[in-house]
Amino acid sequence: MSQPWKHPDRFVLRHVGPDADEIAEMLRSLRLSSLEELVDETVPASIRLARPLDLPAPLAESELAAQAHELSQRNEIFRSYLGMGYSDCVTPRVIQRNILENPGWYTQYTPYQAEIAQGRLEALLNYQTMVSDLTGLPIANASLLDEATAAAESMHMAHALQTGEEKDVFFASEACHPQTLDVLRTRAEAIGIKLVIGDHAKVDFASLGAFGALVQYPATDGALFDYRAFGEKVHAAGGLFVVAADILSLALLTPPGEFGADVAIGSTQRFGVPLGYGGPHAAYLATKNEFVRKLPGRIIGVAQDSRGKPALRMALQTREQHIRREKATSNICTAQALLAVIAGMYAVYHGPRGIRGIAEMVHTAANSLAGGLRALGVRLVNDAWFDTLHVRGSEADVKKWLAAAESRRINLRRIDAENIGISVDETTTPADVASLLGVFGGDGNAALKGAALASPIPAALQRTSPYLTHAIFNKYHSETEMLRYMRLLESRDLSLTHSMIPLGSCTMKLNATAEMMPITLPGFNRLHPFVPFTQSRGYQQIFDELESFLAEMTGFSAVSLQPNAGAQGEYAGLLAIRKYHESRGDAHRTVCIIPSSAHGTNPASAVMAGLEVVVVKCDEQGNINVADLEEKAQKHRDKLAALMVTYPSTHGVFEEQIKKICSVIHENGGQVYMDGANLNAQLGLCRPGDIGADVCHVNLHKTFCIPHGGGGPGMGPIAVAAHLAPFLPHYPTTVAKNERLSNEFGVGPVSAAPWGSASILIISWAYIKMMGGEGLTHATKVAILNANYIAERLGAHFPIVYRGARGRVAHECILDVRPFKKTAGIEVDDVAKRLMDYGFHAPTMSFPIAGTLMVEPTESESKAELDRFCDAMISIREEIRQIEEGRLSREDNPLKNAPHTADMVIANEWKHAYGRELGAFPAPSTRERKFWPPVGRLNNALGDRNLICTCPPLEDYE
Repeated sequence: MSQPWKHPDRFVLRHVGPDADEIAEMLRSLRLSSLEELVDETVPASIRLARPLDLPAPLAESELAAQAHELSQRNEIFRSYLGMGYSDCVTPRVIQRNILENPGWYTQYTPYQAEIAQGRLEALLNYQTMVSDLTGLPIANASLLDEATAAAESMHMAHALQTGEEKDVFFASEACHPQTLDVLRTRAEAIGIKLVIGDHAKVDFASLGAFGALVQYPATDGALFDYRAFGEKVHAAGGLFVVAADILSLALLTPPGEFGADVAIGSTQRFGVPLGYGGPHAAYLATKNEFVRKLPGRIIGVAQDSRGKPALRMALQTREQHIRREKATSNICTAQALLAVIAGMYAVYHGPRGIRGIAEMVHTAANSLAGGLRALGVRLVNDAWFDTLHVRGSEADVKKWLAAAESRRINLRRIDAENIGISVDETTTPADVASLLGVFGGDGNAALKGAALASPIPAALQRTSPYLTHAIFNKYHSETEMLRYMRLLESRDLSLTHSMIPLGSCTMKLNATAEMMPITLPGFNRLHPFVPFTQSRGYQQIFDELESFLAEMTGFSAVSLQPNAGAQGEYAGLLAIRKYHESRGDAHRTVCIIPSSAHGTNPASAVMAGLEVVVVKCDEQGNINVADLEEKAQKHRDKLAALMVTYPSTHGVFEEQIKKICSVIHENGGQVYMDGANLNAQLGLCRPGDIGADVCHVNLHKTFCIPHGGGGPGMGPIAVAAHLAPFLPHYPTTVAKNERLSNEFGVGPVSAAPWGSASILIISWAYIKMMGGEGLTHATKVAILNANYIAERLGAHFPIVYRGARGRVAHECILDVRPFKKTAGIEVDDVAKRLMDYGFHAPTMSFPIAGTLMVEPTESESKAELDRFCDAMISIREEIRQIEEGRLSREDNPLKNAPHTADMVIANEWKHAYGRELGAFPAPSTRERKFWPPVGRLNNALGDRNLICTCPPLEDYE
């Protein structure tokens, strides 16, 4: 590498695990002399990028920190009272430092391996319990992406739950948040649902023929409606009644479950999660027990381990969309686990009295403001409210008020020419209320004195039922106890702070501290998503730069940063393709060809985009069967819309015929959608746009270092060729128009906020800025090297299922453990659980092939860690050999009994034929740093039969 990389503060040396000597040693084991020689044997010459990436020179960590701080200062933090589902709040410092800023929490993977994820599972169970308690509904999921998409998910859910004659009409109250209505329009149009928006008090629901209805509680302008009669009308017509509810208001208001709601949705952002210019924030969805099998997202449930001890797991795993594929009713994969943990911990820390106290404080601020406004002669439209006031005046009044607000660095919501909304929050002080009153003329302090109104909440809407009664919400209210509780849960989870997480397709690489630190700067995290663009110049520069970086790295012309998850990117990209076809008079093109090996979100997203899925076969080498593809493309040429393809393939190889595959689709009138899950093997070596793709989504939580956070957050921007650029998602409800978001031909919004989870885009921006083009290309080469090194070391012990044309794998490889079922009675689960005893998370299990393990080491892992993992796998193979040879029992062996917990090992009684040391300390490294799984192997079947997804007293299920 060139001389600039020698500086010790150069980030590429921190991000890439192996140093020059280790790289040389690994290359020798592969009988190669250089990384370039490895790339030549791995990546087809026909798709190689002929020039370096055109990116700015890399910044040192210190330089990046300075630039991020400067850009944060360019964002102007006014006092925002804009509401619409976003509220400023106080993140308790003990939670900020020990969860949000703690790699022991944000580097965890989705808790598929429950035995080493008990802490996070408990935190998510707390979240579900909090949501269930506050909404008055018995079942809640472990988070969704944002409130608007949660509303759309509830619409899909209601549609899927229909019985009898199928209806295609869904009603939404005009009093819902505008961004929610926008996302509903996008979703409804794609699958042929007729969305009717109107006044819930006036609509003739009986004759509407709707399968469901959505209302906002409180309404977007703050009004409080008693929805009982309306809910009865919905039920009488056979529909599902959905309520979008402000989570904090439910501490004072009658919960939706008590006035007839079938589903409650909303955001938990105001429970300690920063605004972040729109996200990430955890949405919630709660429902009745009878609808649980159609509930989108994940559910944490209570089961038992092998010794009968209560243990937690992700329940209903067979419902996950990658299993249901084209029969899915949701494409949710990544959710917002880390943010759900923060919101749940906020409830744990404050407890029921604290949450009610915060709600009362917010309500009192609104009442004080209302009293002062009335004293000033300002008209209040609503008679009852929680935290939001609706003010009406003449056009001249509104202009005057808005100008006065701007002069005081205050943002008010301009509903229209004669109406203003004002939403107060947890951070609102008496001085803030006085300043607000000053906006409307007169002496704010004088108007404030003695002006507070009594609570206007009607008796019928006042909450009387208890909530947060479980002990978990009533014991950790001092910082000392809270700190110890969070540390206890952290100790029960394996994360990247312990060892590599070698998950194929998931790219669990370094989430560097230098990338993470900017997101907690106030200039980034206190910005409301609907402030005028003039107040977000720092963010706008980051967006401009990130879009240009992604366009250069993918070879495309335009980028949308809006999709706030990978599957949302799939959905948005397919909608753009549909819009393109419609613009050419080809609306009939609705067939989407998908390889049989594709991740299940591909067909799920296609169905959500209104497309018909046609599956194409793969050959014995894992490549797309080109003959079958040609046959299917020709057969459906008049209706062909798109092909969805992952590259390198889901099987971990660079398919040699990828250009031909793309040309076959183009020749038959379709577009090529490339799933960017494996982009980590392409950067600097080849580009989707050059290969022949028309659109590609980019998993920023994989290739570009946004941490997985235990199952979210994530981001899935889409990059498109020039002819698709006019059809990127637009955003009609922004406070001030922006050319990038107001394209008239674009698909509607796919996320609640204009740039999705804007604050975590900073992480990927920082990563690219510090790596530069040469650094990113080097990282790609080392990712391929690390995977081939593992394949070389383990290939003699576990057959490598697929290799490329010249015997190499891409950035991941698939290990075959299927033969051991016959020879030793050992299955893939046994190997995965035994790895826990060695201190490792298992590779991806049974995807894309049942009974196999897909390993992706990433470029961030050193040779020492790769060797430690390989040594563990080889040791496990030796244990299997001992079973095959009869030296260990087929029924009673370390693999079948894994994982071995501390209480199992120290128990007085040890019934196994092998020793305790072999069970718990199978490798020398486990004596130096031992991660003890807190529970034994789980009984998954029991958990699915006896679903418990809130926190009951232990005696209820022991």
